Amino acid sequence: MEDLAQETDLMNLNNATLNRLPEAVLRPLYDRERLTPGIVHIGVGNFHRAHQAWYLHRLMQQGEAFDWAIIGAGVRQYDANMREKLLVQDCLTTLIELDPLSATAEVIGSMIDYLPIEEGNGALIERMALPDIRIVAMTVTEGGYFIDPATKGFDPTHPDIIHDFHNPDAPRTAFGAIVAALRLRRESGVGPFTCLCCDNLQGNGDVLRQTVVSLARLSDPNLANWIDANCTFPNSMVDSIVPATGPNELALAHKLGIDDMAPVTHESFRQWVMEDDFCAGRPNWENVGATFTDDVHSYETMKIRILNGGHQVIAVPGEVLSVKTIADCMRHDLISRFFAKVAHEEIAPLVNPVSGMATKEYVGLVQKRFSNPKIIDTTRRVAFDGSSRHPGFVIPSIREGLAKGTPIEGLTLVEAAWARMCEGTRGDGSRIEPNDPNWDDLNVKALEARANPRAWLEMSQFYGELAEEPRFADGFGRWLCLIWDEGLEAAIATYLET
Repeated sequence: MEDLAQETDLMNLNNATLNRLPEAVLRPLYDRERLTPGIVHIGVGNFHRAHQAWYLHRLMQQGEAFDWAIIGAGVRQYDANMREKLLVQDCLTTLIELDPLSATAEVIGSMIDYLPIEEGNGALIERMALPDIRIVAMTVTEGGYFIDPATKGFDPTHPDIIHDFHNPDAPRTAFGAIVAALRLRRESGVGPFTCLCCDNLQGNGDVLRQTVVSLARLSDPNLANWIDANCTFPNSMVDSIVPATGPNELALAHKLGIDDMAPVTHESFRQWVMEDDFCAGRPNWENVGATFTDDVHSYETMKIRILNGGHQVIAVPGEVLSVKTIADCMRHDLISRFFAKVAHEEIAPLVNPVSGMATKEYVGLVQKRFSNPKIIDTTRRVAFDGSSRHPGFVIPSIREGLAKGTPIEGLTLVEAAWARMCEGTRGDGSRIEPNDPNWDDLNVKALEARANPRAWLEMSQFYGELAEEPRFADGFGRWLCLIWDEGLEAAIATYLET
């Protein structure tokens, strides 16, 4: 980070030290004492702070949106660790932008509080019920919306949902807390708020509506009808590559002279596309680069199929072949050519262009972003939770390719590589640590599939009728046998020769 200051004395990050930060570090120009809340955000991870919180911070830097500050929240015990770190530093975050040729840093201040993490979520419910909260947003991962994988409808059988049904005033889930808060707002006459999903799901606002309304309907159909009629759930697409924070990221903050316990590194690219459907108002995010459109679906399809799907195309082979980061995968001759062929020939033809971006250009942009050597994004992080990511990001392209008669051999090979990965060892014999909420089940099926590839496809929650599609099922079996007989590199090389 040649262009960042080399500091030897570390400065604690908090309101009192903002004006003493190194000159190279941008910081809030606004008076944080003037900020009042308008948003509760559930799931204050790195992505939220580098993306949605940054957009709001940029508005505040322009003298806008002082009544839209963020209150952070979480519903799992592991959120307590992040809360503790951020409260010590007055909810400030150091964002370090890593471009291949340069690096810049900025402290953002759009978040002003973080609610306690507690059983029953009383503090969260109480805060969301107050009239100043007009948006409740969330990033809780793609697999966190209680979707039945077979029907794509709401799953009422999950133990957490059953708990919330029986304990509506002391729920366990974020959705139960939202329902409880909306019940209080209806009773007090405060009115609805907008529920804004910021996770990588096709039709994420529709999915969030389904979860909240369906949960409410289990215990209070009248409330469910009120929520459905009055609250808004805009669909949105969010995009920026934001790695997890570890020792390297902490060291970058220290290099700046800042003792930030939770800094965030990120690429220079950001995109946020939303439907303009906010029942209680919203910040003017369009003034700082967000896009409002009625065609979010086209943007999210392009991003989910090519970028998120592409991540699986390279991360799964990367794990099996002991390639540690996404940038390293793009420097690996076979993996990088594998991505290019699959993206250009099997995914992009199924994706419509969006305003100002042809699909071929988007593939090139993604290749450039994945190749950024400054972004230390591990293959393990990207390959995590394949049981949510493959059905969401890869398998839809296989289904559509079968329907339209376009090539699917590379995508089928990705699925075979996933089965190989879930066996739990790499090609060099090292162990792959469990990396999926359903790892034990996946591991059992992967071991069975070594002798009988069809055993993997019997997981109908992922593949459904695809197990009976000869072009996919036969190809899957052929690739998996080749992987086990000759190795994944040989399988990828064979595909590249076609």
